[in-house]
Amino acid sequence: MNFSFKNILLEWGPLLLLAFFVSSCRSFLAEPRYIPSGSMLPELQINDRLIIEKISLKNSSPQRGDIIVFKSPFSFDEKLVASRSNPLPNKSYCFFMGFPPMSFIPGLRDQACDAYIKRVVALPGELVSVNIKGEVIVNNKKIFEPYVINFCSESFFNNCGEFKSLKVPKDHFLVLGDNRSNSWDGRYWPGGKFLHKKEIIGKAYFRFWPLKNFGLFKNQALHESLSL
Repeated sequence: MNFSFKNILLEWGPLLLLAFFVSSCRSFLAEPRYIPSGSMLPELQINDRLIIEKISLKNSSPQRGDIIVFKSPFSFDEKLVASRSNPLPNKSYCFFMGFPPMSFIPGLRDQACDAYIKRVVALPGELVSVNIKGEVIVNNKKIFEPYVINFCSESFFNNCGEFKSLKVPKDHFLVLGDNRSNSWDGRYWPGGKFLHKKEIIGKAYFRFWPLKNFGLFKNQALHESLSL
């Protein structure tokens, strides 16, 4: 059998081009994500499958109420990075760790390669506070959050990441989980509470699994503000 370079190119070329196209789409246009935890309950259930689009936030900023995916705080929080015993992994390593066979191998996973999904609750320039229940106060007014039903119970041992009157820096956002009683988010990051825009991967666009919840995501906070 003649395995000439031309035959190999004709046989494998289309597959290589297809693989490159899929990889490009994942990198620049959109990508699938699944929900591994309950930090965004009840809006996002564990094992939901989503499509994250990456185009709209290239030249614009997220709005209050948007659900966004961003890089792990373990990759950008100064105190978390400083506590590492080894250098941060590069993009190629994190890319391959995103595939299930690799990510399931003990000892290979790095927290800095993870992606987080939370909701934008405060915007650049705003004065923001979070009270002991996990409610958000922006410019001295509690914001409308119809997506939150699991606020913290008031307890001496749990202040729910409470903080008062911090100004959101330019190009930064406060992002919190909808499940305020069980979400590790900006309230608890040791190096700073706010997420820089450059760390954002994309915005939740629609859910494709389970089929009963198939559909686009709506910004409930924005809808409410427009209807007032």
